[in-house]
Amino acid sequence: MSTVLASKEALAGKRSHPWLVAWTAGLVTTVLLYAFRDYWPWAWQYPREWNVPLRFWVSDFMSWLVNEFDLGLFTFKELTRSLSWLLHWPLAAAQSLLSAGFGIELSEDEMLRLPRLSWLGIVALAVILGHLARNWGLAALTGSCFLYLALFGQWDSAMVTLSSIIIAVPIGVTAGLLVGIWGFRSARVEAIITPVLDLMQTVPVFAYLVPVLFLFGFGPVAAMIATIIYATPPMVRCTMLSLKLVPTETVEFGRMAGCTRRQLLWRVQIPSARPTLMVGVNQVIMLSLNMVIIASMIGAGGLGFDVLSSLKRLQFGQGVEAGLAITLLAIALDRLSQAFANQPPPEHREQPTSWLKRHPHLGIALAVILVTTGLGVFVDALRSLPENLTLTTGPFWNDVVSWVNVNFFDELDAVKSWLLLNFLIPVKRFLLQLPWVAVTGLVALAGYQLGGWRLALVSASLALFIAVTGNWEKSMISIYLCGISVLFAAAIGIPIGIWAALNNRVHRVVQNIIDTLQTLPSFVYLIPVVMLFRVGDFSAMIAIVAYAVVPAIRYTDHGIRQVPPDLIEASRAMGCSRLQLLRRVQLPMAMPEIMLGINQTIMMALAMLVITALVGTRDLGQEVYIALTKADTGRGVVAGVCVAFIAIIADRLIGAWARKKKRELGLA
Repeated sequence: MSTVLASKEALAGKRSHPWLVAWTAGLVTTVLLYAFRDYWPWAWQYPREWNVPLRFWVSDFMSWLVNEFDLGLFTFKELTRSLSWLLHWPLAAAQSLLSAGFGIELSEDEMLRLPRLSWLGIVALAVILGHLARNWGLAALTGSCFLYLALFGQWDSAMVTLSSIIIAVPIGVTAGLLVGIWGFRSARVEAIITPVLDLMQTVPVFAYLVPVLFLFGFGPVAAMIATIIYATPPMVRCTMLSLKLVPTETVEFGRMAGCTRRQLLWRVQIPSARPTLMVGVNQVIMLSLNMVIIASMIGAGGLGFDVLSSLKRLQFGQGVEAGLAITLLAIALDRLSQAFANQPPPEHREQPTSWLKRHPHLGIALAVILVTTGLGVFVDALRSLPENLTLTTGPFWNDVVSWVNVNFFDELDAVKSWLLLNFLIPVKRFLLQLPWVAVTGLVALAGYQLGGWRLALVSASLALFIAVTGNWEKSMISIYLCGISVLFAAAIGIPIGIWAALNNRVHRVVQNIIDTLQTLPSFVYLIPVVMLFRVGDFSAMIAIVAYAVVPAIRYTDHGIRQVPPDLIEASRAMGCSRLQLLRRVQLPMAMPEIMLGINQTIMMALAMLVITALVGTRDLGQEVYIALTKADTGRGVVAGVCVAFIAIIADRLIGAWARKKKRELGLA
């Protein structure tokens, strides 16, 4: 047995030897390129005269598209404005129903005002939907979430946000479903749209706003269009995946029953794929709410505007209340969509003759809405909760942050200065001094080792794109901020994940906390950080760590819990202590899953990187933000694509490593 193990170790050593030589050669080449940078300056710093002016080409193309492109019957600009006009009507109707009320012009001097839905009626409707979806527990949760909006003075803004969501989500779901069906039916279409979806899901959300602002102007409709574009890709993916997972027997049974191709799709495959499709619907809802604050930059209004204005005025308490309102709205819609997705199919039983007995929840909801809205005409308190009955915790949170600032400013500033001088700035300088040729080559080498020539070529091409578009230096700053933040997030998240995996009580507490953290808007993290640490790289790092730590915790917990129980029992039978079991069995077996969590942490860190441009970073995020403020489409699109390419490189390399490791461990 020992001879066999020794031979395996020797063979492994021989296999790894060429890679050791290759990496040593790569690192030596990097050092030589840096040492002789005066002789080969082009290899150290990408020459500006070699830049491809892609940003100007994109800007010129967009200008031509909007101002000169003629479709015959109408121009492209008229087409985009017509689309905005069409979307304006359902959005205006939803806002009138939930927020503003209806105004009917009877004559030039007379206007009939119809009230909006009563806040009490909408809270009751949330309770009814919760009970219909699952039980009284969910009814209490959803009702409490909506009641918070009223009691804490967030109702008007929340209804503006909700009116946009209830229009954007159906459009996003429908568009995603149709594109997903198209991709499912055609392998060629799937091959085309898959990289497009990868790009859409890694491009920073700010980058969506620049072309949308240019094409559709400023206002709630443009913000809703940006939300739809951002939130649709998960529905496309879920549609293609769910239709592929429909059992072959079910499809064959439908064909034997004489179904046409259309009947087979809509009456057999779509109903069978319903649970996974509802996951896509849930993701569209969550991403739409995640877009709320960012969309407010181009006129969305609502809760997002409240959080953004609180950040500008450094009003932490008001920002927390508005951010918590978005979180609770997200929790309510998330739990409702999940409950409807997990509902068992209805039992076939004899239907009652009475409509009210067949649809009791609908009947009660209509009655409640009609009664509360009707009474709201005469009772102002039913139309909107009086201000003297509302609550606020804003001053309390402002006082807490002020107290921390007053009593611990020296300590916080000392920690900030030490980390900046001894860690952040040296890492930043090191990355900025790396030769771009060497970095591109090392990325290609990693791709070749993990996934062969194809991955090497893709990784090197994406890195080269960053260089030739003149964004190398800003990309290195982005990588520095993202890399350090991910390092800290992993150092915090992995131990917490291990603790949660080994203790069921801790697991339940941690799951509730990270579920809440994941629904908090990204901008909410910036407000206390800026108040405590001012602007700069350190503040950006703290905000990114707080936002991106969740996947590191979740995937570590999940990975350790997925280790086969028989393997754990065998290790215990061999006399492993608890620490040995963790170190030698559970962590190695869970490492692929943990690395996927680190991958997701990188994705979230890059997404947050653009948000932190508001606190003074000088990276690609700042490029996208400046492009938005100047309506410079080319600059914003190219910088956003560079961020996406960094994310894709990290995703492909880590994904390839995880798959390789799973095969080695026999988990694939």
